[in-house]
Amino acid sequence: MAIRKFSEKKLTDEVLYRIRKTKNKRLKQVMTSYIKHLHAFVRDVKPTQEEWMQGIQFLTETGHWSTGKRQEFILMSDTLGVSMLVDALNYKAGAGATESTVLGPFHREQAPEYPLGANISKHLSDGEPCLVSGSVRDAKGKPIAGAKLDIWQGGADGLYDSQKGEAMNLRGVFRSDERGRFQFRCVKPEFYPVPNDGPVGRMLVATERHPMRPPHLHFWITAEGYRPLITHLFVKGGKYLDSDAVFGVKPELIIDFKKGKDGFATANYDFVLMKDKK
Repeated sequence: MAIRKFSEKKLTDEVLYRIRKTKNKRLKQVMTSYIKHLHAFVRDVKPTQEEWMQGIQFLTETGHWSTGKRQEFILMSDTLGVSMLVDALNYKAGAGATESTVLGPFHREQAPEYPLGANISKHLSDGEPCLVSGSVRDAKGKPIAGAKLDIWQGGADGLYDSQKGEAMNLRGVFRSDERGRFQFRCVKPEFYPVPNDGPVGRMLVATERHPMRPPHLHFWITAEGYRPLITHLFVKGGKYLDSDAVFGVKPELIIDFKKGKDGFATANYDFVLMKDKK
């Protein structure tokens, strides 16, 4: 059997030829594009052997930093703008519907469920008390009862609970009432840095970027018959709104957090979900 010698120009075609029998059409489409773009990237930058190994080590270390409490690959995707690009391709808000944004690396499953009006903050040191209220409805204004609102945030120290231990704090699940309304207590969001003590942080430093995120609250809202909505509410006037490290700010999601006479910051927002087309 004659052994062929592959040139740098012919090697890509040979790799593509070897996946020609892939039965899963979507997998074949994805792998074909991935191979073509990866080979094109290598031809473009012409990495040395040492540089290629540095890249492999970076990805390996990113995997090692990914745990049940922190997802470094999501952080890398976020800070490179890929998460927002995927979101833009998949979630196109219809007329009047609430805009989406990134999930982020600190969502946790099985957050405690609370009655409406409860406080997700367990410590006075968490930050300035805040009351958030609003409603969940459809594009025609119909209230959505029983919508699940999964909410989480960082504290005044710039950290999420999972960065400090196993105990859950500043996160919780609520259900909208029969009129689609919700209300909960938390702390007024503050700006903070994305985790920058790992490989993604070193990447930000090397590319002369800051790691800061503007003040925000996370929401993951689901209801039967409607498309899930992952989004934030950003504090109007907050720092870094114009240079969010993960490119997640949308003007429609910036709202007032006003300080009331009782000393509490207050915010109100009405979420509008889109019908699920499935």
